Amino acid sequence: MPAISGQEKIFTVVLDAGHGGKDPGKVGYKKYKEKDIALDIVLRVGKILEKGRNIEVIYTRKKDVFIDLWERGRIANRADADLFVSVHCNAHNSQASGSETWVLGLHANKRNFEVAKAENEVILLEENYQEKYKGFNPNSPESMIGLTLEQEENLDESILLASSIQKYFKSKLKRTDRGVKQAGFVVLHQTYMPSILIETGFLTNKKEGAYLYSKKGKSEMASAISGAMLNYIDGIRLNTVSEVATLPVSTNNISKSHEEKPYFKIQIASGKTKISTASYNFKGLKNIERVPVGSYYKYYLGNTESYDEAKSLLKKAKKAGYKSSFIAAFVGNERISLADAIK
Repeated sequence: MPAISGQEKIFTVVLDAGHGGKDPGKVGYKKYKEKDIALDIVLRVGKILEKGRNIEVIYTRKKDVFIDLWERGRIANRADADLFVSVHCNAHNSQASGSETWVLGLHANKRNFEVAKAENEVILLEENYQEKYKGFNPNSPESMIGLTLEQEENLDESILLASSIQKYFKSKLKRTDRGVKQAGFVVLHQTYMPSILIETGFLTNKKEGAYLYSKKGKSEMASAISGAMLNYIDGIRLNTVSEVATLPVSTNNISKSHEEKPYFKIQIASGKTKISTASYNFKGLKNIERVPVGSYYKYYLGNTESYDEAKSLLKKAKKAGYKSSFIAAFVGNERISLADAIK
């Protein structure tokens, strides 16, 4: 089987232990401090991820120091990270319990793009901006919608990882599942890659607080988080991560469709917004196809039976700025795994 494009690329993860230094975070039963538990779990997660999986781990902090929220996001952006994971503990004035994972709220995404619109207007002062930006107009709502789709694509991936982590907590650790939620966390607001914030449990709950403070609890939480992350990273490397959440994937041998050959398209974006497939909405890329999937739309570049040509199209998409684009494989109207398609 030929090597899958990008499979050997180093995957960069930024792990963020919440709070630290002068900021203890939540203080719970028996004075358990969030900053200490979060750091211990993060260091354990990093140790697991670094074991021979071609993963680079960067920490926002590795000791008890204070790092402001804005700098945490900048650390991830400067590293051009593929993933940002922030670990925290919860608290409540009741005996509430359970784990929950947060992603950036859509209202914060919209605010991002109001800022982006103002910042992007500087391109109008650049020489040959029409050629360099291939029709992108920072004052055009249509062009801004194209950018919003990219942000939604990151949100899709964030939700996918968050859901996986919650499943690991529930199935492997039997923790109470409080679900995946959305809010405008500053630390997530600053990053441009898929990003999540994990609330591992409630320090104010006597039983759960003691569990999270224990060596066993911190080890088990780290194992579940790293397991879900490794599963997500493997999916990214196989260019199949978005299939899990939105489309059924056939694991049967593709020979069941004897008369049809597999073909490939490049998924460059997805979102709830239906827009024209004109090139100015997609940074000058042509031959864009819009496909409805439930309440979402998937946007694809090209259509070819050649895997080599698909890899070239993928490079073209990434060069245009669609960093999270990937190769999708089909037989007839059925989505199949990429591994089956290139056997």
